[in-house]
Amino acid sequence: MPNMMEIRWHGRGGQGAKTAALLVGDAVLAQGKYMQAFPEYGPERMGAPVQSYNRISDSPITLHCAVTSPSVVVVLDPTLIGATDVTAGLPDDGVIIINTNQPASYFREKLGLKNGQKVYTVDASTIARETIGRDIPNTPMLGALVGVTKMLDFDAMLEDTRHKLEKKFRSKPGVVEGNIQAIQRAAQEVNSD
Repeated sequence: MPNMMEIRWHGRGGQGAKTAALLVGDAVLAQGKYMQAFPEYGPERMGAPVQSYNRISDSPITLHCAVTSPSVVVVLDPTLIGATDVTAGLPDDGVIIINTNQPASYFREKLGLKNGQKVYTVDASTIARETIGRDIPNTPMLGALVGVTKMLDFDAMLEDTRHKLEKKFRSKPGVVEGNIQAIQRAAQEVNSD
């Protein structure tokens, strides 16, 4: 399928990988594109490894299977690296974005990435603690993803996400504002090697 981007999210239960994939999907729809957003997990509990996926296209998507060759991999928890093959299926020009305070060059070496593959890091956990008050890195990683890939108009994505969060957290405007700040900060603070 031409012009389709596939994204695989790696996280642990409770970190918001599923929610992040759904927020991306909603923002994609709002910008007139086609999308799929779905998790892959069983009866895992909080803290267990989970994966979520997105497909984004300018034309209808007819695939209905797991994402095996993602253009972009987003890692919400760096402790999954080594325990899970987060680079599985990543093409030679693929992108990986990791929530960590380590430099991107450290992960390029650790993961054995090829020259055409790009690695980005952002300390989404610290950003989340400072803006939201909890270590839930999903919205900062959403900001890093859109900031790095430019797959969506950033301001339109931010407004759509604000709208979705306002519905979910009607009685908690501080949570909404914290998440919006987290998205903006992560987009600005993401680093590459």
